[in-house]
Amino acid sequence: MRIVVAEDLFLLRNGMVHLVEAYGHTVVAAVDSGPATLEALLEHRPDVAIVDVRLPPSFSDEGLQAALAARRQIPGLPVLILSQHVEQLYARELLADGHGGIGYQLKDRVLDAEQFLDAVSRVANGGTALDPTVVSKLLARPTRADPLASLTKRERQVLGLMAEGLSNAAIAGRLFLSEGAISKYTTAIFAKLELGTDDDTNRRVRAVLAYLDAENTADGS
Repeated sequence: MRIVVAEDLFLLRNGMVHLVEAYGHTVVAAVDSGPATLEALLEHRPDVAIVDVRLPPSFSDEGLQAALAARRQIPGLPVLILSQHVEQLYARELLADGHGGIGYQLKDRVLDAEQFLDAVSRVANGGTALDPTVVSKLLARPTRADPLASLTKRERQVLGLMAEGLSNAAIAGRLFLSEGAISKYTTAIFAKLELGTDDDTNRRVRAVLAYLDAENTADGS
């Protein structure tokens, strides 16, 4: 994969560069500010970008805004956002354009190289890789006029794990169920959300978008 890394801390930026290159990927640009991030994304159009939320010059959400601006010009550009804290607004902004290829990971929960590279790969392939803490916080929010109200408790569990980017096999392992049972749950979820006969990856992304949009709409109502 061709990767852009955007991180203002020198040691962390170099560490991520060495990590992804050690796994056979190519870093086409490693930058340390919001403007440089946008420029690199538009110039290189990478297979995936790894972007810190807070970058110079403002150290607010320069990285996020650069990623959003790039995705407006390159719809579906895969972006994995790294953050120190859970911010539901970030997830909503990232997913608002209706495309997949989005990840939101908390820095202190990236426990090992393979876990991190797995999230990068899922995002590059057009899926989602949302930190479990983000998903848990969304699940805990009360909802009103919830379009997902028809889902059972178990179906919502499955959809929450789907939002993390887990495959049916991985969800089955997490919930101690058979892969066949999870397949039935996902089929029921797609039917209840009126998601048609698109390819499975696209339907999974659309289901996650519907899930997060519902949770965030209720949070802001």
